[in-house]
Amino acid sequence: MTRLDWYIFRQVTAATVFLTVTLTGVVWLMQSLRFIELIVTRGLSGQVFLYLTLLLLPSLLSIILPLGLVMAVLFTYNRLLNDSELIVIRAGGCSQYGLAKPAILVSLLVMIIGYSLSLYLLPTSFRNFKDLQFQLRNSIPGVLLQEGVFSQMGEGITVFIRKRSDQGKLNGIMIHDARLPNSPITMMADEGVIAPGKNGPRVIMVKGNRQQVDQISGQLSVLYFDRYSFELASVGKKSSRSWREPKERYLNELFFSSAQEKKIHQYHKLRMEGHFRLSMPLLSVGLVLGALGILLSGDLNRRGQAPRILSAAALSVGIQLGHFALQNLGEKLQYLTLGMYVLPILPAFLGIVFLRSWRPIFFWSKKITNLSVGKD
Repeated sequence: MTRLDWYIFRQVTAATVFLTVTLTGVVWLMQSLRFIELIVTRGLSGQVFLYLTLLLLPSLLSIILPLGLVMAVLFTYNRLLNDSELIVIRAGGCSQYGLAKPAILVSLLVMIIGYSLSLYLLPTSFRNFKDLQFQLRNSIPGVLLQEGVFSQMGEGITVFIRKRSDQGKLNGIMIHDARLPNSPITMMADEGVIAPGKNGPRVIMVKGNRQQVDQISGQLSVLYFDRYSFELASVGKKSSRSWREPKERYLNELFFSSAQEKKIHQYHKLRMEGHFRLSMPLLSVGLVLGALGILLSGDLNRRGQAPRILSAAALSVGIQLGHFALQNLGEKLQYLTLGMYVLPILPAFLGIVFLRSWRPIFFWSKKITNLSVGKD
């Protein structure tokens, strides 16, 4: 590339990084607020909370990156127009495609990043996110147990912990098991720990007693123990996840042979997610070409480029929303699948047409000369 290409390339790249990071940070913070309850009600540590929310970034980036790129292109080229730099560049004989070349190169790089996100990073991170979220909500009693709080661990199970050390040691344990209404059990111990077991986590209690009341006779039986183990594996809602959402699946797990259509649950939803992953990165190139076609075509308006910028921005947002709409509608209307690829290509085609229809460079130069003579 020439120095001019590098000059525009660097500005578009820097603006894209800044806008993408800013937009992603704002959306990420908003999404993170949904999981504050894991800290407030379940005692989740800040480190685990940060890791959980960071797993959302690939999913957010795959959506925000094309939009951030378009905003960066509009900002950069509008600034070049306002500073009259594009006038000088055009007067020097640079073609429309020469002006658009740096932004197109950036869009190609973004498209490659988009495919790496959609094909690998997104399913990997979302799968880890869902697994960790499931464990935190259902399968890790150590997270659910809080000091001085009667925690409902499941239907009929109530656990109270007076104190919990950083090393995981529990003091002042009380467990009330009312799963059998006719013979509820209450266990109390001075101390204990949570340890893994064959069927899942369990509470090992030391120096305590087990009390059970016979509802028929009203008789209380007390059993004193030095060591007692209570299984917590059955406390959670489920011990494992039997179904993975479409976003958690890799591309080869989304596309299946037609013979499996009646055997696979949500078959069309899986296929549309696969087509969405393949077509989404194409928006980077398509939206950039469409925006450049609107912004650079025609004569320079010295009153400002606001109408063109708003038109390009509206077109970009509309196409991206339409792409999401096609994914949802395509789950029921399979013939809309082709539209998911046509929609990103359409603005690219229109952008090429607009750039080719721009007036020759000598007309632009002549117009600038006449304006200069008029001022003199």
